[in-house]
Amino acid sequence: MTSLESARELLREFPVADGHNDLPWALREQVRYDLDARDVAADQSAHLHTDIPRLRQGGVGAQYWSVYVRTDSPDPVAATLEQIDCVRQLLARHPEDLRPALTAADMEAARGEGRIASLMGAEGGHSIANSLGTLRGLYGLGVRYLTLTHNDNVDWADSATDEPRAGGLTAFGREVVREMNRVGMLVDLSHVAATTMRDALDTSTAPVVFSHSSARAVCDHPRNIPDDVLERLPANGGVAMVTFVPKFVLQAAVDWTAAADENMRAHGFHHLDTTAEAMKVHRAFEERRPRPVATVATVADHLDHMREVAGIDHLGIGGDYDGTAFTPDGLDDVSGYPNLLAELLDRGWSKADLAKLTWKNAVRVLGAAEDVARGLQATRPPSNATIESLDG
Repeated sequence: MTSLESARELLREFPVADGHNDLPWALREQVRYDLDARDVAADQSAHLHTDIPRLRQGGVGAQYWSVYVRTDSPDPVAATLEQIDCVRQLLARHPEDLRPALTAADMEAARGEGRIASLMGAEGGHSIANSLGTLRGLYGLGVRYLTLTHNDNVDWADSATDEPRAGGLTAFGREVVREMNRVGMLVDLSHVAATTMRDALDTSTAPVVFSHSSARAVCDHPRNIPDDVLERLPANGGVAMVTFVPKFVLQAAVDWTAAADENMRAHGFHHLDTTAEAMKVHRAFEERRPRPVATVATVADHLDHMREVAGIDHLGIGGDYDGTAFTPDGLDDVSGYPNLLAELLDRGWSKADLAKLTWKNAVRVLGAAEDVARGLQATRPPSNATIESLDG
């Protein structure tokens, strides 16, 4: 049996529980939630990284659908509710393949039924608008993790890709973490500054997750996890879910992106400008200096390092499909997970190791958060603290 055949066989028993997929945002941007125009029951490879046939091909058994909205959204709470509604519409349209999941037990039930457990994660603390009541409301609607920041700071936490302001978490930010622990919502530390990671680990009494982050020691990008933080995961019980985004996993891609951005600025454009004039400048740069290409081996290098530092019980997968324009060779879309497992088998990872990576760790961490929440709810009422009362 080849490594790829062995990987596919393992995934039939222990499928991938992926920590982050931006399909709802792609559906918003491409077709404004017209699910007939992007029917994921059919092949959507011309438009999306994700559809049900390729999820099946990739051995996906659980998916956290990101209910992300931009940090500059005029009404981020309303936009987040629209994203949640999109996920609910998807589940209603495809009940034979997608099963709503709120708990670790729901994930296992979906696996037993051969359906894909569908959970939700809100990407960015701006989605709660500095309100613990809104946080609890999102939990009540099914959101099971909150990424504390996206690319920009929030009033109470520093982002990895913004200028430091809070120095990590403010007093209100720590209260957000405590209230997430109390309700059972996973604290997601992808996108946050290393100072925020450390403050959250100091505060949280439940295991944390990194829904889509890789190792900073392997690729020096601020979106990745420093070794001192990875070293704390065994004591916390948390899980770091490796991501596939080339500019986060391949150092040459990090350097290339920085040079491409500087080239845009030198020509008078913002680096995220996608107007025809800006893209002409960008394409000319790419012709002169071709974009570096990540591979399956690139991602496996991160997992090898993360395993060495944090241990096999604290690793997972968070591809970030439909949230990135580029993907590694061999991990082009959600059908590619078997290629990663085959690479790891060739590197000596055991099937028991891979079962933890794909499924067991993700289920365990959600169940552990539920256990912590039950204890806290027996001893502590909901917090009605405000950012004004705690941060002044």
